[in-house]
Amino acid sequence: MPVIPPDPQNETLLRPREVAELFGVRPTTIARWAREGRLMPLYTPGGHRRYRLQDIRRVLGRDASPSAEEQERELDAARLYDQGWTIRQVAAKFDCSYGVMRRILGKHTTLRHRGGRMP
Repeated sequence: MPVIPPDPQNETLLRPREVAELFGVRPTTIARWAREGRLMPLYTPGGHRRYRLQDIRRVLGRDASPSAEEQERELDAARLYDQGWTIRQVAAKFDCSYGVMRRILGKHTTLRHRGGRMP
């Protein structure tokens, strides 16, 4: 666990909660990404994770615009949902979690209430 070295340039460090807000996910997701190596945390002397703002901006810039293939998959998922599929069914079809699919569908269509009826 590397400890944050003294920083002469006074770079901005973010807490996991702040990083989670930038990505639109929960702090637990940020912790998982750190364990998976997708994000590289620094550790305070007390063992708390911090992230460099410049690193997060770089990752956000890379993840900010989905590829044409990803956009097409998102639109296909929205079409299936609009045809009456449930979020769980669409998520299984595209091999992703319920929460991820719910966020994707929320960008492209109006989500139904439980019970399948529109508000």
